[in-house]
Amino acid sequence: MRLLLCGGGSGEQNTLANQKLNEIIDHNKPLLYVPLAMDENDYPYDSCYEWIQGELASVSVPSIDMVRSFEELASKNLQQYSALFIGGGNTYKLLSGLKQSGAFNNIKDYINKDGIVLGGSAGAVIFGYDIDVISCMDSNDVNLTDTKGFNSVSGISIFPHYTNKRKKLTEEENEARLNNFTNSIIKFSKEIGEAIAIPEEDAIYVSENSIEVIGTRPYYTFKNGIVKEYEVKTKVIKMKI
Repeated sequence: MRLLLCGGGSGEQNTLANQKLNEIIDHNKPLLYVPLAMDENDYPYDSCYEWIQGELASVSVPSIDMVRSFEELASKNLQQYSALFIGGGNTYKLLSGLKQSGAFNNIKDYINKDGIVLGGSAGAVIFGYDIDVISCMDSNDVNLTDTKGFNSVSGISIFPHYTNKRKKLTEEENEARLNNFTNSIIKFSKEIGEAIAIPEEDAIYVSENSIEVIGTRPYYTFKNGIVKEYEVKTKVIKMKI
């Protein structure tokens, strides 16, 4: 199992994560892109495919394949791919589709056999303990009740986009948005379990023996309502688990 769980950034924000991916993959195999967290009515998958080709231009693979349905993902032989890229969108839609189709078990089998996954935003959150950590950001329109994720980060849940500001919002609106996120994660940490919140510039690298934060900006842990900030002073910081 080798997972790169990104904070939801794009372009230069993902430079370190893409460098790490390029270091660990088999360059002779294609990569599989999973855009299924997106609503295709709002974000046509053809345009998503154009985006991923540019996003991973620095990653050396012979080609990038894409699935268009959860059923297709469930039936794929994932071992033929160097890595999976699971993109962002609505986390509840993504996890619901994975579980209903059987793709969840297919991915679980893949990562248990040393598969590599690059997950962005929703594609990262699903590998934590419980996706309800994201309830203040994503709506559960699919009425998902089983919100447990892959639990690949030692019982820790993952919150992306933390502390990043939105250009369309005023300073006051961005501050209110961050306070809402923080209060929601604090409540989650009291009622459900520990969480880590990362900005768009950071990624969590999970292997069999360690969990590391790769990035350039501070990340935060939430445990029993207590928030701790960690400065990323070097490119890689090891987390104690």
